[in-house]
Amino acid sequence: MRPLETDRLRLLPLTLADAPAIQQRFPRWEIVRWMDAVIPWPYPDDGALTYLSKVALPAMAEGRAWHWSLRPRAEPQTLIGVISLMDQEDNNRGLWLSPEWQGQGLMTEAADAVTDFWFEDLDRSVLRIPKAAGNGPSRRLSERRGMRVIASFPKATVSGEHLSELWEITRDEWRAARSFGAHRGA
Repeated sequence: MRPLETDRLRLLPLTLADAPAIQQRFPRWEIVRWMDAVIPWPYPDDGALTYLSKVALPAMAEGRAWHWSLRPRAEPQTLIGVISLMDQEDNNRGLWLSPEWQGQGLMTEAADAVTDFWFEDLDRSVLRIPKAAGNGPSRRLSERRGMRVIASFPKATVSGEHLSELWEITRDEWRAARSFGAHRGA
């Protein structure tokens, strides 16, 4: 697993040293409300440390997941979110960004970088992402990148049971969209 970079972000592989910053930034209702109900709420004081040591880092070591911290290039010591790829059926990408950093296109940059990694470095043929239908910003991110809904179903989230959707894009669709965007200067 390697670090990734975008115009404005550094994506660094997660380490145990990231636990304090994640613990400080993550347990906020605006971040967790649409996430899978497996996330404990209220978030425990050792939630980030437990997640890193028992879930994320072991999965990374086994080659089943790839987790990066998001850091502004201008402030590389500041963790502002996390983005992940998972080798799970119908659940290949997850992400969160601190609310004060939202609305600037940073998550679009990060999602593009890891989607490229998924298709090019990991040579996967399809990316599937479940998300709550009520999570407007996440839905718009997928729409802007050419993804489509292939299924809808009820799912337990931190905020209760909600309609969720499974979004998909193939490698060929992703490459075509990226090539088109490059020609348009996007």
